[in-house]
Amino acid sequence: MSKICQITGKKAMIGNNVSHSKRRTKRTFDVNLFTKKFYYVEQGKESHDWQQCFTL
Repeated sequence: MSKICQITGKKAMIGNNVSHSKRRTKRTFDVNLFTKKFYYVEQGKESHDWQQCFTL
């Protein structure tokens, strides 16, 4: 499963690490995600979804 927030749709960004001598190497800026258990009353089941910290 990819690291995408299932509520807001945010995903990782790609950027550069910049050293003191200004050399650039690729890196990823990951989203602050964790798994949260949701219970859906209509369907009568629970699901584990990826969620961002600030969406609580």
